[in-house]
Amino acid sequence: MKKISILVLLLSTISFAQGFNTNTLMELKQNLKVDESLMQSQSNPVFQKKKTGLAIIYSLLLPGMGELYAGGFESGKYFTIADGVLWGVLAGMNIHASNKEDDYKSYAEANGGVNLDGKTEDFFASVGIYISQEDYNHAKSLNRQFDKMYDGTEDYWKWENSSARKEYRELWKSSEESYNNIRFVAGALVLNRLVSAINAVRLVTKHNKRQDVTWNVSMGMRNYESMPSTLNLNFYKKF
Repeated sequence: MKKISILVLLLSTISFAQGFNTNTLMELKQNLKVDESLMQSQSNPVFQKKKTGLAIIYSLLLPGMGELYAGGFESGKYFTIADGVLWGVLAGMNIHASNKEDDYKSYAEANGGVNLDGKTEDFFASVGIYISQEDYNHAKSLNRQFDKMYDGTEDYWKWENSSARKEYRELWKSSEESYNNIRFVAGALVLNRLVSAINAVRLVTKHNKRQDVTWNVSMGMRNYESMPSTLNLNFYKKF
């Protein structure tokens, strides 16, 4: 009887141990699965789409910032560098053009008897074409353009000779060319922003679709020895 009781107790202990081991292994596997899922969620964060509108606004404010927002500043940095260079060129050219304007006005005042107060750009252009106010008014009267004639001493000028007029004309043309170049650089600033915005849209599209985009756009400047500088807009597409 005692042997039977010991045998029953032994069998119960073995069964309990087996059940305990089975339950413990199952719980351990479940815990491992939970830990693995946590590790996967941490290593693969939730994908966030970028907004095209924000990329465009950033690029229009400062070229290259749209690319930075889209995660592609490697190409955007060139737009940022170009913007800084263009602003520097614009400031320098503006100072140069202003100095040229002062030069031709001072020359007109000293050598042509011109009163500088309140004069328009058209007036200074006419001063470089006609030898005097009288000569200018005579030409306008022949063309019956009486409303464009200058009247009174306020609009008076008279060059001593044609050489003095031509020298003034060259100073005036140099100033006008400088201001035209400023307009060219200002246009380049606008174009740089537009191209940067297009490139930022391309990068946002690539990010949101998680695939390579087969087109690209860039801007460059080409200088010629005997011709004005030109801006080039390059479009590239992979087939």
